[in-house]
This record gives sequence, structure tokens and C-alpha cells, in this order.
Amino acid sequence: MFVQVIEGKVSDKAGLHRQMERWEAELRPGAAGFLGSTGGVTDDGVGFAIARFESAASAKANSERAEQGAWWSETEKCFDGPVSFTDSEDVENFLGGGSNNAGFVQVMKTANGPSRDVVHSLDKEFEKHASTYRPDLIGGVRVWTGESSTVDVNYFTSEAEARAAEGKEPPAELAELFSKYADVIANTEFLDLSDPWLY
Repeated sequence: MFVQVIEGKVSDKAGLHRQMERWEAELRPGAAGFLGSTGGVTDDGVGFAIARFESAASAKANSERAEQGAWWSETEKCFDGPVSFTDSEDVENFLGGGSNNAGFVQVMKTANGPSRDVVHSLDKEFEKHASTYRPDLIGGVRVWTGESSTVDVNYFTSEAEARAAEGKEPPAELAELFSKYADVIANTEFLDLSDPWLY
């Protein structure tokens, strides 16, 4: 899988949403290899999206379409300043992967995090308890953007359920695990998409 992470300050949220809806209706049918996207705008105006393709080649072919270029020329007017693009083929799903049933999406951008082996070990332990302790978390996608940097996109049933669950005291058997997770997210930036756009 190939993923492109897109981020920028948004000046016209409604316009950006209309452009995303237009892409889905008019351009997606011709986008060979497109698997789906998740996006939205945070309360403080940060626009975020990940677009998933079968391969880097299919993503490149889409970007070279004339209609894609015309669409982006209009879409970038919805941003206030430059838009960043980060590409990666180093992508992992956890739990159920991305979900179009999510009512809330939280993005975690971690720089200089722990090693991949440590992250995988923690994930494996958490997944044993996820369905009972965090049923609000229905899946996620992790994009490795460097040796120890990641963009995690987490899908929740709703923001209210996610907030309630994260405020719970973990049971004794999970206390050590969550203490380790606290160290993992020490260098993490959170982007909350309360109204996610899921395609």
C-alpha cells in the first residue's frame, strides 16, 4: 500500500469539504488503484488527510491526470499558506484498520519515538485487551514516515465515547502497559477530527 499524508492550514473548511465531495463524485471513478481516504479539519483550522493507493505507481498516475491537476488548483485555494505532502509505502493496519463507520478520528504524529520492535510489542499486548477495555477504538492505520517517526490515524465510534474511555483508570493488569504508552507519546502531536470525512 502507498499512502500520501496531506496537511495545511485551512481558510475555507466548507469549500474544502465541497472539493472533497466533488473529487469523490467526479474524479474517483478514473483514479485506478485508489483505495480510500480519511480527512477533516481540526477546531483550530488544521486540515489533514491521508489518501491510500494500491501502489506508488497508481498514485503517480492519478496525480498526472489533467483533471486532477485542475481539481487541485481549485482545492489549494481553500488553504492559507503551503500544504505539506508526505509519501510512504511503509504502512500498517492495527485492529480493524481504517473504518468508514468512525464518528471521530484522532491523528497522532510522533517524532523520535521508540523503535519499531517496541511499538509492535506494545500493540500486540494492547490488542489482547482492546475489545473489552477500549471498544470505542475500532481500528487504525500507522504510517511510518521515518525510522522512528509515525503518523497514526485512529478511528473511534464517537468522540464522546473516546473521551469517556480515555478518562478511565486502567485495570491493574494494564497499568504497566499504559505507563509504557505514556513514554511512547511523549513527543506526539494530536490532531482531532471531530467531523471526519471518510471515503
